[in-house]
Amino acid sequence: MYSLLKAGLLALLLHTRTVICAALAAPTITLDSGTFTGTVGSAHTQSFLGIPFAQPPVADLRFRLPVANTPYAGSHDATAFGLACPQQALTLPILTGVAQEAVDDILNTIFAILSPASEDCLTLNVVKPATATPTSNLPVVMWIFGGGFEVGSPNIYDGTVIVERSLAIGEPVIFVSMNYRLSAFGFLASEEVREAGVGNLGLQDQREAMRWVQKYISNFGGDPSKVTIWGESAGAISVAMHMLANDGDTEGLFRAAFMESGSPIPVGPVENGQIFYDQIVQQVGCAGSVDTLECLRTVPFDVLKAAQDATPFIFSFESLRLTWLPRADGTFISDNPQRLVQQGKVANIPFVTGDCDDEGTLFSFSTTNLTTDAEFLGYIQTIWAPGISTAQLNTLSEVYSSDILDGSPFDTGILNALTPQFKRIAAFQGDAVFQAPRRFFQQSQSGKQNQWAFLSKRDKAVPLLGSFHSSDIENVFGDGELTDFLVNFATTLNPNGPTVPHWPAYTTATPNMMTFLDGLIPTVITQDTYRASAIQFLTNLTLEFPA
Repeated sequence: MYSLLKAGLLALLLHTRTVICAALAAPTITLDSGTFTGTVGSAHTQSFLGIPFAQPPVADLRFRLPVANTPYAGSHDATAFGLACPQQALTLPILTGVAQEAVDDILNTIFAILSPASEDCLTLNVVKPATATPTSNLPVVMWIFGGGFEVGSPNIYDGTVIVERSLAIGEPVIFVSMNYRLSAFGFLASEEVREAGVGNLGLQDQREAMRWVQKYISNFGGDPSKVTIWGESAGAISVAMHMLANDGDTEGLFRAAFMESGSPIPVGPVENGQIFYDQIVQQVGCAGSVDTLECLRTVPFDVLKAAQDATPFIFSFESLRLTWLPRADGTFISDNPQRLVQQGKVANIPFVTGDCDDEGTLFSFSTTNLTTDAEFLGYIQTIWAPGISTAQLNTLSEVYSSDILDGSPFDTGILNALTPQFKRIAAFQGDAVFQAPRRFFQQSQSGKQNQWAFLSKRDKAVPLLGSFHSSDIENVFGDGELTDFLVNFATTLNPNGPTVPHWPAYTTATPNMMTFLDGLIPTVITQDTYRASAIQFLTNLTLEFPA
């Protein structure tokens, strides 16, 4: 009898737990006349995944500005991420030994080949505290993933970590992430693109997701007036571009910005991408069309993607001289972003920005065939600055010398010299694309708005890579100090709070940087003065020779 009673009680408990878990596993949100069923993300959070925020950019909507959804109706499953947007095929440098192991490790984590892709990919994801209601008015953090504008998806970033930590420190936030069109599908660039007004479609997708947040986030408990846009790498560059878009008009879509490894970059007009546009048009058979852009809308997906994949990838020889990226389209991005900064056409909002110490190492394996001074300088002349003067080239050779003691990974002495030029190329690329644009942006905005800077020097012992690009992601999605700084910033517009060390603001007079270190002392405040003459030279050079 006892055993039967025990079995009956156990069955009852199991049934009760099943019923409770089933109820917990099926939170719902009503948007317009539609009901979205999400999932329990953790003990204290709920997730609503794969929500369409715009009409599918397929058929006639391919290569057009995103079109808002019609009002929702019916029932919708929001328990899984949507499909990734079409990715550019990974083409990797041929390496051996430690170099191959280092690259494989990164590509299998941060730059992993992602889930199945589709042109019908404009979806977003919301993670909320389980207790949040439409009257909670919580701050919102909008995450924009990185991947060189060529690969990436929100499905490898768990926003549950951010929301859980926000609850733990008593500053609950809502997390939103979105897909956006990539590579040729999102950043096609040419004279034809300018004339049609369809430049920077990937950025326009992000902007449409922000409009969606304004309309619907209160249903999840968020405050549409308290949105912080936040990203890493291409995502951070995107954030910077939104600060400059419409000549600095935020349209009321966000009130703050948080950037990891990305700033307003030196890029020229969309016509700078004409060579790749023409290459694709030729390859898919649209060269004889009166309207080549309209022809591209009719090309079968597989044919168009194959043509896109034949263009240089982020790990190709051209590396950080990217094929697909935001460019000045004359309307949304009206000019070279750094020129817009000089003209003061920047959204007047507080921002946080920073880099990893060795940003260029990950992108310098594709140039290991360059082993002499002459080959390095020839690379600069051919890829980075066609038309560079002899005097400029001589200066570049001096400020970025082949002395391996000066190269990146910085402060590693004679170590990590994969080739006689590897550390030199890594130092140049990291400074040209990340460090110099960040410093230029911060110094230009000093005294105009509140800002904070950081430098991540963690993971220095990683062979060949050092404190590599994207290594700071663990600090925020791994529940590190940056998580708290982000939550504080989204809540109060200041990253400081009781759970983290004090982070002084950045000005030209006192260019303070929160610096993250390995070892027993995890953070110190340093000054943004490293490689001053070299970085100033690069700023001037890239302003003259934008991508």
